[in-house]
Amino acid sequence: MALVFSSCGLGAVMNLSALKTYVSSSPKKSLTCERSKIVAGNQGNKAAANASAVVATEPLTKEDLIAYFSSGCKTKEMWRIGTEHEKIGFNVKTLRPMKYEQITALLNGISERFDWDKVMETGTIIGLKQGMQSISLERGGQLELSGAPLETLHQTYNELNSHLYQVKTVAEDLGIGFLGIGYEPKSSLEDATIVRKTRYDIIQDYLDRTGSGPDMGLKTCTVQANLDYSSETDMIRKFRASLALQPIATALFANSPFSNGKPNGFLSIRSHLWIDTDKKRTGMIPFVFNDSFGFERYVEYALDVPMFFLHRNKSYLNCGGMTFRDFLSGKISHLSHEQPTINDWETHIGTIWPEVRLKRYLEMRGADGGSREMLCALPAFWVGLLYDEESLQTVLDMIADWTTEEREMLRTQVPVTGLKTMFRDGPLKHVAEDVLKLAKDGLERRNYKETGFLDAVAEIAITGVTPAEKLLKLYNGDWGQSVDPLFHEMQY
Repeated sequence: MALVFSSCGLGAVMNLSALKTYVSSSPKKSLTCERSKIVAGNQGNKAAANASAVVATEPLTKEDLIAYFSSGCKTKEMWRIGTEHEKIGFNVKTLRPMKYEQITALLNGISERFDWDKVMETGTIIGLKQGMQSISLERGGQLELSGAPLETLHQTYNELNSHLYQVKTVAEDLGIGFLGIGYEPKSSLEDATIVRKTRYDIIQDYLDRTGSGPDMGLKTCTVQANLDYSSETDMIRKFRASLALQPIATALFANSPFSNGKPNGFLSIRSHLWIDTDKKRTGMIPFVFNDSFGFERYVEYALDVPMFFLHRNKSYLNCGGMTFRDFLSGKISHLSHEQPTINDWETHIGTIWPEVRLKRYLEMRGADGGSREMLCALPAFWVGLLYDEESLQTVLDMIADWTTEEREMLRTQVPVTGLKTMFRDGPLKHVAEDVLKLAKDGLERRNYKETGFLDAVAEIAITGVTPAEKLLKLYNGDWGQSVDPLFHEMQY
């Protein structure tokens, strides 16, 4: 097996000289589909790239950072679907979290049996890579698949089934299983298995100092969809539509009602926890709805978000909470000898966590992890809404008069009351039904026979009963107020 050494430089590497030429020859307002030939746009690919990085010979500028996002523009025929999903591992006999030795044995087993390359850090296996797919570990040992950029939801379904088959094949021999849920339901934080990555230690130290709890990195699981844009204008439209509707997705996919073996008072504790996590880098970022929004405005936002670290020579350098703007201007005294690179920027924007995140694609971040069917339903939901012009425009018309206060109310209240959240003249369920109809219509117009992937979430919209509420009913009924049966019910 080949060994891939981990780095923070996620995605493809840019040649700065070529990128600068591209920027200088492109007027600011014409950042559309034209792309630097040097820039690779591998959506969803988390492979290490520093090994082939070109050393910058000129200082990085704000124009370079704007061009980074512009380089993600793709013509419609090149739009792809990227899906990422996390799973919580547990010991099938004790229902306790996997031990670290089991995690490493799992990764080694998948590598050896299914021909994945190992990703190493300081001599320890921390992930796997195969083609444009990667498997990584969250801080609490959650296993994440970052899928390849795919053309259809049928390919997404096949990728998911292949991944779950491989994981289960190896996991069964190790006595471990995996849950499709948004938050570890039984164990305490003290029981969590901590993956020792230097980058995680730096992040957690910063979050501790800002008053954010450790739950987010240790016990949560999500499913995310990554979708492309054709131009700056297309990015703006898709960003606004998806950000406004993100609480709808949170409600439909709400699946984390338990903590420490009992109900926690939320339908999505995972989503709620993000509200209290470093507000400088999370939330509904209302400036997206301002007339001035575009690539440059997002760059201005990201420049003022505190940095966590730099990656140099297989080591992590703590940035001490200074901003990228400080770094760009040489104001970080202990890093004054380090020259900012586009890889540093790419790493930095990956540590910003709004409900929708801009990279060289748009990342939908509002949903809890769930069952096999729900993992496919999430990309189906967003593809139907954002990749079809008619559905996208209808969404934009629908949300045009939603206020900042209303969007924020939905973000705060939906993790508690789900589709029963009151919005204007009725429960949010009615909005969700309308939105699901638009998603289905959008998929039908794609002509790939993909609408069946919405069946699981369509039932939720019709009944108004979220996955979390179904679990709570079982907990108070057949399960005798125990979460133990959940491990069998929700196991992949």
